[in-house]
Amino acid sequence: MTETIFAEHLNQPPKLKPGTLRVIPLGGLGDVGRNMSVLEVEGRLLVMDCGVLFPEDSQPGVDLILPDFDYIRDRLDDIAAIVLTHGHEDHIGAVPYLLRLKPDIPLVGSQLTLAFVEAKLREHRITPYTLAVKEGQKESFGPFHCEFVAVNHSIPDALAVYVETSAGTVLNTGDFKMDQLPLDGRITDLRAFARLGEKGVDLFMVDSTNAEVPGFTVGEQEIGPTLAALFARAKQKIVVASFSSHVHRVQQVLDAAAEHGRKVAFVGRSMVRNMGIAAEMGYLEVPDDVLVDVKRIDQLPDDQVVLMCTGSQGEPMAALGRIANRDHRVSVGPGDIVVLASSLIPGNENAVFRVVNGLMALGAEVVHKGNAKVHTSGHASAGELLYCYNIVRPKNVMPIHGEVRHLIANGKIAESMGTDPERIVLAKDGHVVDLKDGVAKVVGEIPNGYVYVDGSSVGEISEADLKDRRILGDEGFISLFAVVNSETGGLIAGPEIHARGVAEDDAVFEKIRPDIIKALEQAVVDQSNRRDTYQLQQVMRRVVGRYVSQRLRRRPMIIPIVVEA
Repeated sequence: MTETIFAEHLNQPPKLKPGTLRVIPLGGLGDVGRNMSVLEVEGRLLVMDCGVLFPEDSQPGVDLILPDFDYIRDRLDDIAAIVLTHGHEDHIGAVPYLLRLKPDIPLVGSQLTLAFVEAKLREHRITPYTLAVKEGQKESFGPFHCEFVAVNHSIPDALAVYVETSAGTVLNTGDFKMDQLPLDGRITDLRAFARLGEKGVDLFMVDSTNAEVPGFTVGEQEIGPTLAALFARAKQKIVVASFSSHVHRVQQVLDAAAEHGRKVAFVGRSMVRNMGIAAEMGYLEVPDDVLVDVKRIDQLPDDQVVLMCTGSQGEPMAALGRIANRDHRVSVGPGDIVVLASSLIPGNENAVFRVVNGLMALGAEVVHKGNAKVHTSGHASAGELLYCYNIVRPKNVMPIHGEVRHLIANGKIAESMGTDPERIVLAKDGHVVDLKDGVAKVVGEIPNGYVYVDGSSVGEISEADLKDRRILGDEGFISLFAVVNSETGGLIAGPEIHARGVAEDDAVFEKIRPDIIKALEQAVVDQSNRRDTYQLQQVMRRVVGRYVSQRLRRRPMIIPIVVEA
């Protein structure tokens, strides 16, 4: 089972044969985010989800990370539809970037999911063609015949998708859990899972995010009493940070605020937008006279204020991060309570705790999942996954949505209930999985990398650029400038040496100037009559690089410039 995921140097996949269903994960297998898979049969494609991944500290300056669209870039006309399982950013955030390439690809999803997507697309000035679906509905998109199944998640209107083709069937759970007492009363439809299992599921694509967590995920209703207790003892301002699409958590905050005579203001553009949509569509019930504009909070006493904001993952430009940095109209201090009502996405730990420390330094009390029951996951734990495997009894299993450790843990759960290890497909992004005659296996690999969004540029930033940024941030920068005679190659001026972020004064480099001059003179002699400024630049780089490495124990970026006069 574990051999496939660690396979290196796989060949290009063979040409798709008749009677074969091909599945290509382009994101989400190896990361928590950037979820996207492509199904291919009879020359047509079905895209399932199209999300973003948020950058880590090792990716400075990056705003978002997209799936790699190169595999489908030249086949946009073959895409029958984009099917979205739910409205979280890691499943819908990259849709605008895909529709930039072809705006009329049909978007399919639940009512709330499409509303969130359409709001994003308006910002990109794209008017999509959409089809709203709900649980129990069946629709065909070319050779793909889809049935939609209700699943419970941390956002309303989430769907699993069952896909029938001439070459086999696929059941994709999307993100889900099995909360038996959800706030909206909409449970994961295990009866439908059982019915589809009886019908036949050739490939079960299963959410892996919580596969390492034993037992069952805590229900949403268990969070309400904790929030109520916090509201009851709070003497001053309350700030609650959550994902901007977590309708259920916002509902609990609104209910607690109404019960304790407080007003709620939404802070953060995405929070205001998404909760406005949810309230307008009836997914969020706003108690009378509870919501106020954030501009009015200064007119209210602190013991009547609740701020519902973004930034629970430590994003520096989100509302909570700016509050912690004293760069927001909202301020916190001693006596205020800040609640982080979210789980930590792997990779965000440092950023989150940086914000926590900043808030606590201002005197605020910070309550989070680690010290109080203020959040529960939206993903099925190991016990729930085991239930699903026993109910569906698929022919093949393909864990999706998670890091490598999550995918492996999910595969082991499937194996524990009797699935043949040879039928458990552990793949990573870019692996090509073919389903033929009821057997699924990895048959090759396509190029697949991160696509970085940096400001207005998409895909222009490379790993080399990020390496340069890391060096600049960690080690600093040294510039060298010299002028040489265009005829003789003799040094006319310089070398001038300037350092930034090296923690040393420029004067320290005066010691190395004679060595640079000597090396340049020797290089001119060695080059005879040929004047190569590039070679002279490399000479300066080597001399200074050796000096700062041996004497200063640093490896800064060195930019040498030699001009002729």
